Amino acid sequence: MSVLINGSPSEEINIQRGLKQGDPLAPFLFLLVDEGLGGLMKKAVEFNRFRGFQVGNGGVTMSHLHYADDTLCIGDASVMNLWSLKAILRGFEMTSGLKINFWKSNLMGINVSADFMRLASTFVNCRVGQIPFKYLGLPVSANPRRM
Repeated sequence: MSVLINGSPSEEINIQRGLKQGDPLAPFLFLLVDEGLGGLMKKAVEFNRFRGFQVGNGGVTMSHLHYADDTLCIGDASVMNLWSLKAILRGFEMTSGLKINFWKSNLMGINVSADFMRLASTFVNCRVGQIPFKYLGLPVSANPRRM
């Protein structure tokens, strides 16, 4: 492993052991690794591999919300997005050594057919969630007049 310092890689560090449970350094190291997932999502949007949700007319495109170990991926209900999301998550698992628990993950859709949701949840290997739901303890829901 090596670390980028001002854009230049350091000498390689030989990693031999992990951290013990409760080590005060663990959250910081997790955040360093977890930042890679945000970078993968940004690159996927940049290269048109993942289509996020556009806020406003010509505004910002949101592809994910990320806080500590909670991630919310936001995008079009398309097969291309499913393939990209699965590739990003599997690639993140392989490079970081962390394991994503897909059965604790939910896939939710607004104005998406039940057939597509079943297909998508089977493909990603996760559950179909319901709206409204909570993210970081806050309720998230769609406008019932527009659903």
